[in-house]
Amino acid sequence: MSADLPFRPWDPAFAADPYPAFADLRAQGRALWFEPTGQWLIPHHADVSALLRDRRLGRSYLHRFTHEEFGRTPPPPGHEPFHTLNDHGMLDLEAPDHTRIRRLVSKAFTPRTVEQLAPTVRRMADELAASLVAQGGGDLVALVAEPLPVAVIAEMLGIPAADRPLLRPWSADICGMYELKPSPETAARAVTASVEFSAYLRDLVAHRRRSPGEDLISALIAVHDEGERLSEQELVSTCVLLLNAGHEATVNTVSAGWWTLFRHPGQLAALRADPALLSTAVDELLRYDTPLQLFERWVLDDVEIDGTVIPRGAEVACLMGSANRDPAAFTAPDTLDLARTANPHVSFGAGIHYCLGAPLARIELRASFGALLRRAPELRLSAEPRLGDGFVIRGPREVLVEV
Repeated sequence: MSADLPFRPWDPAFAADPYPAFADLRAQGRALWFEPTGQWLIPHHADVSALLRDRRLGRSYLHRFTHEEFGRTPPPPGHEPFHTLNDHGMLDLEAPDHTRIRRLVSKAFTPRTVEQLAPTVRRMADELAASLVAQGGGDLVALVAEPLPVAVIAEMLGIPAADRPLLRPWSADICGMYELKPSPETAARAVTASVEFSAYLRDLVAHRRRSPGEDLISALIAVHDEGERLSEQELVSTCVLLLNAGHEATVNTVSAGWWTLFRHPGQLAALRADPALLSTAVDELLRYDTPLQLFERWVLDDVEIDGTVIPRGAEVACLMGSANRDPAAFTAPDTLDLARTANPHVSFGAGIHYCLGAPLARIELRASFGALLRRAPELRLSAEPRLGDGFVIRGPREVLVEV
């Protein structure tokens, strides 16, 4: 079946615009075997939404099975630093550990904490937009899209300003491992970044234990529930997850969102004429060009999709970008409609792993787009955007603009 599938995640042309191929995938079926990655592709919105909530699937299987019992080969010993860091974060854990850690993190990362950040986020976004205008334009990714979410999450965690330039390179190297079949070079960079980032955070945690502040790391150290606390490794892994998840998708939504708006001048004009549209526009941009295209799940107990039994031990790839363009869930899914109100997109996931930072991401996105709409009402492309290499975590690498 794989040979007939129009799924080419390593092809730059496919990654640049996978949506026509996704329509073909949806027409071919609901569960499609893809031999090159050994995964079942799930392209339909209803199935993706259901499987993300289905407890017969999990981000991990190690809470129930050994690698051998599950028919899987353990990761190479040389990758251990990456897996120690990654596998103690709540994104890659299942109950009971996931439940405990998410409950503890939620006590520190509260809606009130996020809402209190909103004025700071708006100020930062306005300063970045003003700087871009003062320079007459430049790379929207480097000057606006990247600095805002990195600064926000670093501010939350209490990472000193002088250390913040370290964060994005570490994050990018670690996130390389989330692509399909990462190369040995990608894995080596991820391992190095995991070692360095972990060491940095252990030092910072030790400092906060001695001298607590008003930051999220201090709150995570102090938080407890019925005597339970985060272990040091869970603390470090949580901080890395908050940083990586807290900015990768936001960076790509801002950069890809502007690229989308420039290609839809009528919609951009409507947004400029009525900034109140931002409330629905942000979710439409998240849907229309999805920053996280694929989310994997392990099958812990057999599941059946449209007569196809997917056995325990298999892996499914939920195609988020395809789900977000499914005509069964969205009216005119290939049309950008910034006023769209019925918008059940899955860009933040679903179920127990629904993005904890979704409210903060929406605040950042509204602030960033809003600041540029105000400060640079004539913002336009000065060159064709340069696309990134990734398919799973996807967005432009460079978007040159002028004001």
